[in-house]
Amino acid sequence: MTLRFALQTIRDRKAGFLGAFVALLCAAALITACGTLLETGLRGKIATERYAAAPVVVSADQNVHRTTVTEKKGKTKTKHKAKPVAERVWLPASAVDTVRAAPGVERAVPELTFQAVPLAESAGREAKPSYGHAWSSAPLTPFTLAEGRAPQGGGEVVVDRELAARAGIRPGGRLTVQATGEPKAYTVSGIAAAARGRLDRQSALFFSDTEAQRLAAHDAQVTAIGVLPAPGVDPGALAGRLRQALQDTGAQVSRGDERGPVEFLDAAGARIKLVSMGGALGGTALLVTILVVVGTFALSVQQRYRELALLRAIAATPRQLRRMIGREALVVGLAAGVAGAFAGLPLAAWLYGRFVDHGIVPATLERTAGIFPMFAAVAASLLGAWAAARITSRRIARIRPAEALAEAAVERTRPAWMRIAIGVLALAGGVVLVAVLSALHTEPASTPVTFLAVIVLAGAVSLLGPLLVRGAAALLAGPLRLAGPGGHLATANLRGNATRMASAVTPLALLIGMTCTVLFIAPTLGHAVGQQARDGVQAGWVLAAQGPGVSAEAADQVRRTPGVTAATEIVHTSVRVGLTTYAAQGVTPAGLTRTWDPGVTAGSLDGFGDGSAAVSESAADRLGLKPGSRLELTLGDGTPATLTVSAVYARGLGFGDLTLPHRLVAAHVDNPLASAVLVAAEAGVGREQLAAAVAGSPGVGVLTARAADEARAKRQDGAGINLLAMGLVLAFTAIAVVNTLAMSTAERFREFAMLRLAGAKRRQVLRMLRTEAVAVLLIGAVLGSGIALAVLTAFSVGMTGVAAPAVRPMGYLAVLAAAGLLALTATSFPGRAALRLRPVEVATSR
Repeated sequence: MTLRFALQTIRDRKAGFLGAFVALLCAAALITACGTLLETGLRGKIATERYAAAPVVVSADQNVHRTTVTEKKGKTKTKHKAKPVAERVWLPASAVDTVRAAPGVERAVPELTFQAVPLAESAGREAKPSYGHAWSSAPLTPFTLAEGRAPQGGGEVVVDRELAARAGIRPGGRLTVQATGEPKAYTVSGIAAAARGRLDRQSALFFSDTEAQRLAAHDAQVTAIGVLPAPGVDPGALAGRLRQALQDTGAQVSRGDERGPVEFLDAAGARIKLVSMGGALGGTALLVTILVVVGTFALSVQQRYRELALLRAIAATPRQLRRMIGREALVVGLAAGVAGAFAGLPLAAWLYGRFVDHGIVPATLERTAGIFPMFAAVAASLLGAWAAARITSRRIARIRPAEALAEAAVERTRPAWMRIAIGVLALAGGVVLVAVLSALHTEPASTPVTFLAVIVLAGAVSLLGPLLVRGAAALLAGPLRLAGPGGHLATANLRGNATRMASAVTPLALLIGMTCTVLFIAPTLGHAVGQQARDGVQAGWVLAAQGPGVSAEAADQVRRTPGVTAATEIVHTSVRVGLTTYAAQGVTPAGLTRTWDPGVTAGSLDGFGDGSAAVSESAADRLGLKPGSRLELTLGDGTPATLTVSAVYARGLGFGDLTLPHRLVAAHVDNPLASAVLVAAEAGVGREQLAAAVAGSPGVGVLTARAADEARAKRQDGAGINLLAMGLVLAFTAIAVVNTLAMSTAERFREFAMLRLAGAKRRQVLRMLRTEAVAVLLIGAVLGSGIALAVLTAFSVGMTGVAAPAVRPMGYLAVLAAAGLLALTATSFPGRAALRLRPVEVATSR
């Protein structure tokens, strides 16, 4: 009976349930999209290309391992943790002989993979990484010659067919390639074709074995070993025998889908990033969904107070009322959840495509579209709808029928004490989160707390909204009266219908607060980073490369230029201290203090050299380091190193937490070329002299320090990436704003009819609506801006040490303008539709 009555209610009140349906549909689509990202990180396939013809691949372990043993109550507990390193770990070449000696191996092919970038302009039109290999490893794909011959000697190269077509080169043509050193011109001896047609994710260049070993810059080491089994040998059984033969070497054996992560290390690392990003986005989306859906259902139930009060008056029990409302919510939640789950699939594909386009996720990690995110979205919709309905109907179902009829006629003067108490607790929780945020000094730790603080404070606004609206109405009463009769009516509505108005204020405050936080969190950090970098660079000139980097030869040419006093090569990487990742840079020691001033606060850079390290104050505090301390770390390719701290510096945001000798870092990274070279010169040395010195290095340009800083700022501007990552959540919140305001306005058709019958003109009612919308927008803007300002200030204090949030005025005004447009549109259209009805017919209708 209750279910039938619930279905009948939904049929008769389609417009009333439409708002809840839209909110739940969007929530389900959002959860499906975030869940798909999470599932892709967990189960996404990384298909191999280069090793397609090698059923088994042997490579080095790409992780750093730590084992801890603890004793508690006489029991010994051992924990083993592994974390990936930033660069490729190489195998000793001696492992090739061990693999060849294993039973069942027909052929073991050593592989060398290193960056090899064609500098021809036409070759770089597509953003596709290019790698060099030895021609002897061509059978691993396999590649065969389509034209020409194999490379012979150090001056020849074979390129894949697609690269040749893109660059417009034929056998006998010339191609300049930059690998790990100075660019070199090669004669194209042949064009190779892959058996599968083409490589989708990379371009391949093949050199003679000797030249490939020189360009790889890893003597007596190989990237991997492709293993071809003898006829009749099962690859799985062969992989097991190889694991036994190599068990003491630290090598790992891969087969099937395991080969992809060996080839594409960035895709393997992106899995971890995507799991973290999908989880964070999903968690944020779920919290926003709860806040929005509860608010939507609260408004829906409030609009039905008269109907529910009448049911209580004709002897409907509280249990029957709760069951009816709960089943209505389950029906709406099921329909919206299923529709939203299917809508979330193309949304997930679109979001994944944008992540790939922006370089957040490599294209080699294939998107997974399973059913688990869809089931999770439907379950979340059902649970959210049921819980929201039960929470919002709690009071009307519990109070006596007479009280219910009284509250249906006139809104209560204040919210329930329980709601106020929970709101105060939420406000206190938000303040605590803001305080915690001001004490966090790393971006991975502070980012989730940042958005959680915004949501918790917005939740406090939702719970305390009626009180806040009444207080704001008292402050705005004077200015609103200047709007004439419409202003008087708007003031009366703000005071007398504070709960309804608060349901519109909450999503507006959340939208403005969240959008401002997303837009300005990156500039806040970027401003501090840029300021420290500008203050720390003492050089007047900077060498920058359009290709993979500046070679050591180009830097030496500049050092030999008359009037140049120092040239500091900089190469970037990430290292691990224990299992914690730290951003690091390698710098050449000679003349370092002439080009670079990191703000040394302890120790000195005068003796900086091989075996030395300088650390930021933040890293020194976390690791307990000071000048003279020993620093044990793991370099980017997994090589352990022990250094002595020579200095502690203040400008860690601008230059990374660790500064190491250039020679040490360059020997253990995939790209040893300098990302920049800082050049200090005497007065009178200009761009012309420096440009002449690097004229033989294609792609190397000379910039002033200011121009180099501007280019760096453009590369590191993360506001667009943050907006992309949180775009779906913001879009959902914007839809919630429109949905809530439209629901609130459309339900007031009887009120508008009574105003018309009392003598109000149509334009006066519309003016009243616009005045209300402006008042709601103003309240939401103040609350949302206050939330964003508090959170951004705390983030700035924690990350930079100063309360200096970087708020871009034009961006802030654009946020307010967009929110205002949404509010006025969502109010105007339903209002005009309601005013088309004849007042007499509305007033006398049931």
